Amino acid sequence: MTNKRKTSCRIQRTKIQNLKFGYQKILLILITATAFTACGNKTETKGTENFSLQKDTITIPVTSIIAPKIKLETVKNEPFQLELITAGTVKAIPNSYAEIAPPFSGRVTKIYLKLGIKTQPGTPLFEMVSPDFIDAQKNFFQSKSAYQIAKLSLKRQQDLKTNGVGSQKDLEEAETNFEVSEKEYQNAIASLKIFGVNIDKLVFGQSLVITSPIAGEIITNEVVMGQYIKDDDAPKAKVANLKKVWVVGQVKEKDIRFIHELDGAEIQVASYPNKKITGKVYHVEEIVDEATRSVQVLIECINNDHTLKPGMYVTVKFIDTPVNTLFVPAKAVLQFNDKSFVFVQIAKGKYMRRYVETGISDKGKIAILSGLQPNETIISEGAFYLLEAK
Repeated sequence: MTNKRKTSCRIQRTKIQNLKFGYQKILLILITATAFTACGNKTETKGTENFSLQKDTITIPVTSIIAPKIKLETVKNEPFQLELITAGTVKAIPNSYAEIAPPFSGRVTKIYLKLGIKTQPGTPLFEMVSPDFIDAQKNFFQSKSAYQIAKLSLKRQQDLKTNGVGSQKDLEEAETNFEVSEKEYQNAIASLKIFGVNIDKLVFGQSLVITSPIAGEIITNEVVMGQYIKDDDAPKAKVANLKKVWVVGQVKEKDIRFIHELDGAEIQVASYPNKKITGKVYHVEEIVDEATRSVQVLIECINNDHTLKPGMYVTVKFIDTPVNTLFVPAKAVLQFNDKSFVFVQIAKGKYMRRYVETGISDKGKIAILSGLQPNETIISEGAFYLLEAK
């Protein structure tokens, strides 16, 4: 084969190879373009199936695969009563409860009181002979006599000084003596009046009559005829007016914020499960118990039939006045960082994220304090499908 023919063959082979390479390159470009086109079509389809976002508005087409999963609800105000349940104890009201203990030591000579009898302030309960009371009487009468003498002496010195016969020194001594005597007499009167003694009817040597300080009834009686009672003994009788009582409820520290809004309470007693007892919040203690981290709340209850007895354990349900409150389903409220939001319908198939302030939860719903208005429509279920919208 000549050199010229060999050269011609090499040129032809080179052209064939270049042609094959060109076809391969074109085929690769076509495959790549087809792949990109397919991907582009797939992304667009996904956007069509789900939703689109334009500024703050999310649009869900009717053909979207999540459209059937979205449920709507028009929010409305509804009456709501906050309820808080806790344990409580029945307690007699301090001003309607008295423990009877004699002011002096002595021996019981007469008994008037019996369990259940009604009393008024000053009602005699029992009598006793007391040496200490005799001494108090003696001091009273001596003070009274000294006061009367000092009073007469002062008047005489004032008359003498007025007529120019008495001296200034004698008058000043009489005035000083009168002031001292008067003070001692007033102290003697006060010491007897504290124990219910009528000084106008007091007779020296009379027995000490122990009386009831309040209106009520005898609920405890340990007085025995002839017994000797010391002035430091425990109370021998108790008088109480139980037509009204306090129920002391223990409210946890975290729930104190609700109490100022509550104006009523229901009391449940285990021994009377079907009896409804109501009361009013009377006072909230200012100090938190460090051991239980709770606050005592006093509830005043009418107790004419004496169902509630001091020392009884009860269940307290605090109830506030019904207030119109905006509630939404718990599934409608979503979180972003530390904020809560809902999706509000602004037009058919169009929704906007709205941040809200939430309150308490109740029966699968959450109270909305701000951010929503009655009669607005929100996504009540399926809102989490839109969380990808940025």
